[in-house]
Amino acid sequence: MSFCNSNGADKCPGNISGNPMNGLCEKVCIQARKVFDACISQTTLEALSVTLTDLDPASPAEPLTFVGGKSTSSRGTITALTVTPLSDRPGLSRVLATVAIPVQITYTDANGVEGSGTGTVTLTQDVVMCVPTGSVFPVELAATVNMASPNGTYVSGTTFSITACTTVVMKVLADVDLLVPSYGYCKIPPCTEFSQEVCQGVFDLPLFPR
Repeated sequence: MSFCNSNGADKCPGNISGNPMNGLCEKVCIQARKVFDACISQTTLEALSVTLTDLDPASPAEPLTFVGGKSTSSRGTITALTVTPLSDRPGLSRVLATVAIPVQITYTDANGVEGSGTGTVTLTQDVVMCVPTGSVFPVELAATVNMASPNGTYVSGTTFSITACTTVVMKVLADVDLLVPSYGYCKIPPCTEFSQEVCQGVFDLPLFPR
C-alpha cells in the first residue's frame, strides 16, 4: 500500500472538535535535503601565508599594503576525506578532511592604486560526527565556510601573511523523501504597497475637537 492509499480516518486525524491539531488533514511526501548531523569549528589562524592569483589590476607596483581579506563563497571544497566508524562509539565516525576556503585579499600598491587578488585558506578538520551507512542512496559531507581577515602584512611578490578568522560548519547530508503532516497549500497575502503619503498625518486628525 502506498502512503496515499490510506483510508479517510487516517488521512484527516486533525478534523476532530477540540483537537489542538485541528486543520491537519493530509499526509504529504516531500523531497528534502536532510541534515543528519552538523558541527561548527571557529579558529583564529595567525601568520597564515596566502599567495594571490588573478590580480586586478595586473602587475601592481611593489611593495603592496594589506587592506583586508574575506571569503568569496560560503561553500568550502572538501578533499582528502576519510570516514572511520568508531568501534567504541556506535553510530559515530571520525571525519578527517581538508577544507579549502576561497578568499579575496584587497591591497594598495606603491602608487596608491587599489587592487585585489584571490587565494585559498586551507584547514584540516578532524571531528566526530554521526554518518549513517548502509543505504542505497549514500550521504555526503559538505562544508559551509566563512573567513575574515582584519590584519595582514605584505611578504613579497603576491604573498601576504594574514590573521584569518575562520568558521567551518561541517554537515552530513542526503537527498531523501519525507512523509510529513500538512495543513494544505500556503495562502499568499496581497503585497502592501509602499507609499510616503505626506498628508497621512493630517487625514488621521478628527474632524472636530474632542
